[in-house]
Amino acid sequence: MTPDALLLTAAVVILVLAVWAAWTLTRLRRLEARVARAWTALDTQLQRRAGLAEELARDFPAAVGEERAEYLAAFAADARAPVDGDRELAENILGRELRDLPADAPGVPSALLTDLAGTTTRVGLARRFYNDGVRDLRALRRGRLPRLLRLHASHPLPRFFDIDDRADGVAPGLDGAGNQRR
Repeated sequence: MTPDALLLTAAVVILVLAVWAAWTLTRLRRLEARVARAWTALDTQLQRRAGLAEELARDFPAAVGEERAEYLAAFAADARAPVDGDRELAENILGRELRDLPADAPGVPSALLTDLAGTTTRVGLARRFYNDGVRDLRALRRGRLPRLLRLHASHPLPRFFDIDDRADGVAPGLDGAGNQRR
């Protein structure tokens, strides 16, 4: 192989590597933006669910039981701003408390129950979208060449958000889609 051919081959390899690195960086930026948007959507739905749980506990304590209303309000407040910093645990406790509400909630407007059931369903969807984005981003960043070239190495890897987001029994008298149970 002549020196000119060797130089041309090296230049082509470097060019291909540079194009690939630029494409991968663009993809990483897009995935990070997707994860950020998905987290915003998830956080919004979690905050909304906690707000609806607080409203239910505050405005209708007789319907859910006085003692349970106190617990529900405390768990909703903790889900909004966890005291110990473990948001997943706080959300799991709130979700469990919502699923354990009594089946008959006299005096609670069906609009509130429907909104709560719908928000719980949206929490599950938002969590799936967020975790899908995290999975894709982590897979791309853990590839051999991105690790070797240290692409986005200064950015922390996002964590999965694992909560039990089952919607069964969240709103008394309604299924997870907000439809009246029979």
